[in-house]
Amino acid sequence: MQLARIIGTVVATRKEPSLNGLRLMLVRPLDDAGREIGSPLVAADAVGAGIDEVVLIASGSSARQTQQTDKRPVDAVIMAIVDSWDVNGEEKYRKHAEPRVSEE
Repeated sequence: MQLARIIGTVVATRKEPSLNGLRLMLVRPLDDAGREIGSPLVAADAVGAGIDEVVLIASGSSARQTQQTDKRPVDAVIMAIVDSWDVNGEEKYRKHAEPRVSEE
């Protein structure tokens, strides 16, 4: 599993018929501090996530193990919307939290 932020949507009017009904989203992986890393990728949305939400994605064969993606040709799936996370007891992210102001 990987943390990621939804940065856009993907629309494909012509596609493999088994993909019909799947919402495709553009996501960018995040590091443990919430910084965007790596290249964006397309993930099938199994949970109804929206733009700018932080989510958990799975890729490879694990992406085909949700109810929405079972036996479908997907390589990445959004399988959870993140409410919060912490690292070593320090909260790094909380959904809908006020932005922190730096004291610099």
